[in-house]
Amino acid sequence: MMNSAPPPPGDDPRRPAITPQLALRVAVFGGIAFVMFAIVFFRLWYLEILSGDQYVSQANDNRVREIRIQAPRGDVTDRNGATLVTNRQATVVQLEPGRLPKDNTERKLLYLRLGKVLRMKPIEISREVNQQRRLLPYANVTLSLDAPRAVLNYLQERKRQFPAVTVTDQYVRRYPHTTLAAQLLGTVGQIDTEELKLKRFKGVKQGTIVGQSGIEWEYDRYLRGRDGAQLLQVDSMGGFKGELRRRQPVAGSNLKLSLDVNLQKAGQEAVATAGGGLPGAFVAMDPRNGEVLAMGSFPSYDPSVFAKPITQKKYNELSSEENGAPLFDRATGGLYPTGSTFKPITALAALANGVIDTGTVINDPGCLKVGIQEFCNAGKTVNGSLSLRRAIQVSSDVFFYTLGRDLNGLKGQQLQTWAHRMGLGRHTGIDLPSEGTGLVPDRKWREEIGAKELACRKKEKKPSCGISDARPWSVGDNINLSVGQGDLQASPLQMAVAYAALENGGKVVRPHLGLDIEDSEGRLVQQIDPPAARRISFPSGARQAILDGLHGAAAGPGGTSTDVFKGWPQDRYPVYGKTGTAERPPHPDQSWYVAFVPDKNRPIVVAVTIEGGGFGAEAAAPAARQILSQWFFGRSGQFVRGESHTR
Repeated sequence: MMNSAPPPPGDDPRRPAITPQLALRVAVFGGIAFVMFAIVFFRLWYLEILSGDQYVSQANDNRVREIRIQAPRGDVTDRNGATLVTNRQATVVQLEPGRLPKDNTERKLLYLRLGKVLRMKPIEISREVNQQRRLLPYANVTLSLDAPRAVLNYLQERKRQFPAVTVTDQYVRRYPHTTLAAQLLGTVGQIDTEELKLKRFKGVKQGTIVGQSGIEWEYDRYLRGRDGAQLLQVDSMGGFKGELRRRQPVAGSNLKLSLDVNLQKAGQEAVATAGGGLPGAFVAMDPRNGEVLAMGSFPSYDPSVFAKPITQKKYNELSSEENGAPLFDRATGGLYPTGSTFKPITALAALANGVIDTGTVINDPGCLKVGIQEFCNAGKTVNGSLSLRRAIQVSSDVFFYTLGRDLNGLKGQQLQTWAHRMGLGRHTGIDLPSEGTGLVPDRKWREEIGAKELACRKKEKKPSCGISDARPWSVGDNINLSVGQGDLQASPLQMAVAYAALENGGKVVRPHLGLDIEDSEGRLVQQIDPPAARRISFPSGARQAILDGLHGAAAGPGGTSTDVFKGWPQDRYPVYGKTGTAERPPHPDQSWYVAFVPDKNRPIVVAVTIEGGGFGAEAAAPAARQILSQWFFGRSGQFVRGESHTR
């Protein structure tokens, strides 16, 4: 048998022939592989050659941590240097939201472990985290202030079991007198996202503690220091390797206020005693320049509750009317009818417009009839023939009803004009972030609210919207205003400003609290000049006639507060004061007293109001006497209730 020759190359029957279709496939796949290889090669070249420095830098950054060093806020003192607000260091347990476990189960286990250590329920921790992240989305969540040292050591020694938990020292505000002047001094807290947009906080970083209310807000740019920073080198686990750089914090400046801490204490105690727990407020001011010597609102609260973001429940407690709304500053924001303390303003308007002169005598038969309406004294008391001085002394309503009737529509609305001149119905300009404007009712205002009421009824298809009774202005409105009733609204601070103008002869001062900015050593940095006062002119003889009436009301026979000031040294410190009893249906009557003592060296004007306190002589006037006692004698003295039942 002959052997056959091997097949020529390419003719191997076991290998498929290379067809054009197969060649195309090989070419396509080869091209794809080449492109992919080229992309990978280019990326490696880009990372190594072009971006190497950038990634080295980022890697270094990952090993550097910036730790903020909190700057202490400046202290707040009274006019004599007594500390009202200062700082203390507190050890704080916080959670860093960005480092919390992403897994829900792991996060719950962390809350469970942490809750056992801090004696908190896991649900409480979760609630705190959610609430604080909603208010301050980029800030750490504070869970505990002043945790025991054993707790802190436990957490520090078990960092791996408590990821996202940090223990740090912070400055927190300390209030040596707890609730004293709380509404006035205000609170602080971490700046939130909305505040960061404000011009006043330009350049302030997230997490900075800033003023939130009161003096803390008003003078924040002085009190707030400049935080420092510490750059630390750490390993991949966050362990400390060394300090790279440090920028020291700069403490805030100190603020000296015009307050007298002892007078402030006396005022708050007097209002609490006078009202028997009823809400109230007081103001004590220097009538020469508007320096606020004391000012407070009852009930008060301890501002230290704001050391960490406050819970909604606690905030509701402090805002609740049932609890007396402790957060509300009644001295500047409480707006009420003033009762008979308004009568000197009515007298000024009548004297300035020739309705009466200082010698005019008006008969008071107990009631004044106007059309079908009758306006009467309390208990329909008959006072007979009265001069202006005597009418103020015994607080005759009928005398002033007559003036209100005769002033209605005279040369415009002169009663309202004089009320505005004396500082009512407008901001006083005090150096606080907010205050009430109040209301001096007039014809235009009544027309405006009447139109709103009618528009609302039409839109809502209701018989009444409760805005107003939609009636036109009447002479009865002016009569009510003449004795501080009706729709009049004024704050204790506004009434103090009005009476200060009577004391000083026509200077409508702008009340203020700030005196000096000082450094940490007590050296003067900046003096806060008192704002300019507005001048008004009184009719000839008008001021003296009114002053005679006010002094008679506090010291003369039949004076509405004479019994309250029984035993007071009127020859040395003469009191010029007026009681007021404001009707506030459906609420009980509001007690008012406004007075001044024009002492050469230490003049003072005081305004006190007690919600539901009844007649002015029963509650407000006794509180005012205690405040004056503290100012002139260094002690509050005996609490003396008056017996006058005159409005």
